[in-house]
Amino acid sequence: MTEYKSQIWRVNTRTQELKREPILETWQRLGGRGLIARIMVDEVDAKCDPLGAENKLIFTPGLLVGHMLSSTDRISVGGKSPLTGGIKEANAGGRTGYHMAFMGIHALIIEDMPEKDGLWVLHLSLDGAKWEKADDLAGVGVYETAPKLLEKYGDKVAIALIGPGGEMRMKSAGIQNLDKDRIPSRIAARGGLGAVMGSKGLKAIVFDHANGQKPPIADPEAFKVAQKDYTKSVMDHPQSITYRDYGTQAMPQMTQQFAALPTHNFSRGTFYDVDKISGETMREFILERGKPSDPSHACMAGCTIKCSNIFGGEDGKIIVSPLEYETVGLMGTNLDIESLDSIGRMNWEVNDLGLDTIEVGGALGVAAEAGLMRWGSEEDGLKLIEEIRKGTELGRILGDGAVTVGKKYGIERVPAVKGQSMSAYEPRSIKGTGVTYATTPQGADHTCGLTIRAQIDHLDPKAQRDVSLNAQLNMAGYDTIGACIFAGFGYAATPDGVVKRLLKARYGWDDVPDNILQALGKETIKLEREFNKRAGFTKEDDRLPKWMMEEAIPENGSVFDVDEDTLDHIFDGIE
Repeated sequence: MTEYKSQIWRVNTRTQELKREPILETWQRLGGRGLIARIMVDEVDAKCDPLGAENKLIFTPGLLVGHMLSSTDRISVGGKSPLTGGIKEANAGGRTGYHMAFMGIHALIIEDMPEKDGLWVLHLSLDGAKWEKADDLAGVGVYETAPKLLEKYGDKVAIALIGPGGEMRMKSAGIQNLDKDRIPSRIAARGGLGAVMGSKGLKAIVFDHANGQKPPIADPEAFKVAQKDYTKSVMDHPQSITYRDYGTQAMPQMTQQFAALPTHNFSRGTFYDVDKISGETMREFILERGKPSDPSHACMAGCTIKCSNIFGGEDGKIIVSPLEYETVGLMGTNLDIESLDSIGRMNWEVNDLGLDTIEVGGALGVAAEAGLMRWGSEEDGLKLIEEIRKGTELGRILGDGAVTVGKKYGIERVPAVKGQSMSAYEPRSIKGTGVTYATTPQGADHTCGLTIRAQIDHLDPKAQRDVSLNAQLNMAGYDTIGACIFAGFGYAATPDGVVKRLLKARYGWDDVPDNILQALGKETIKLEREFNKRAGFTKEDDRLPKWMMEEAIPENGSVFDVDEDTLDHIFDGIE
């Protein structure tokens, strides 16, 4: 067996050459989101065209990926976002990160762009790179594409692929990854990175880890002890039990209580029929309908939380997997749609196109405001999604996201920051999350620092800075080690700094700081802000839409009133 070697893999899509290089010293202690930020600052002109040859598409596992640590095998994908015009990292579960770790790929950097039109499948193995024409897959959805690729390359590979939305360079396009059951359901969704992949001429990347090896551990015994402590904390944490039963769908009733459930294009914070779309109702449906429906499904092998789900219909056939809270919020309550089955059917179509359900849901909300669909109508929603599939003028407008729809039809109420649609947490009611939306370099994104569980008055504008900053630093740290957002409950509850212990045991680093998550978070956000500064972003980009500062949520009379000085100075001390 050959010695394990971790390297940087570079693929030039114009020459179709693969180069394998040693890891730069400044890149060695970063993975995931942090490494993406480092590479982008080091190598990418921040003013480049996101869909041009100078942009790079980066795949990198987190620092602790490859060991089946529960909920810690995620893949980060990054580049300059065609949606925000700034830096972007989107991450996903599934098989890709784990397979890359076994292949010794510290980062895969996709460069340049083809001189001619056409689609390719890039097959990567320890033997090198192979290119296969994929024009026969042009316009084919991800659910049909994945089985064809598995039949050709074998069912032991990992695959990252785009749908028709990415091929059409739509700004809401993501990159799908196979889950442990080989379904292309795990999407690195946000920021339009699927369009970047499409601009590189790639329909799919196949990661064949045959003859690969598990990443070596410097101190196996110490790693084993730390892993055991962490796993116990995950299993024992009450939130893990909640998410095992309800997944992210535990959230509708909670956000409803805060008047933070986006409804009718973010004009209200409560939904009159919340019980119909709640996690409790969804679990009842799944259990009543029976297999193949499953309320507790792991997207990654080895995950003990199992927060995903398989949502089937009354006919015993799968509607979609998974059906998540963000989709229920943006494509359900945000559109006044009260049926989980309806939301699930729309979800499947958007998944098949390879698009971000948050961005498409935001776009449909603005479209409904513009009179392009009836509120509460699955039929109208599906018709608009079909326009996207056909690539009509209207479809391309919708596929480019909420801001594009708002500009086209003169709608002011567009819930977005830095060009990206807000997630399903109303920032006038959860103001700390509003601070995150405004100030994160990533655009409006709850996974960059959700504050709903903070024990504060969420309506007090003076109480939000520290909770947002702490959440943002922690989440950037988790994204850098490859941990799921729900792994944070276990990591936070484990005594004596289990992240430090794991990193020290894995790599043999003796100088890991006690506050390693925050240290990684600070370095990551510092680099991301530097890239955005070079791209032309200013403090004026760190704002929520003006209408949210003037138009109150009717349930509590709240506007977003965190002062600009707080937003401008939230990161003082880390730069």
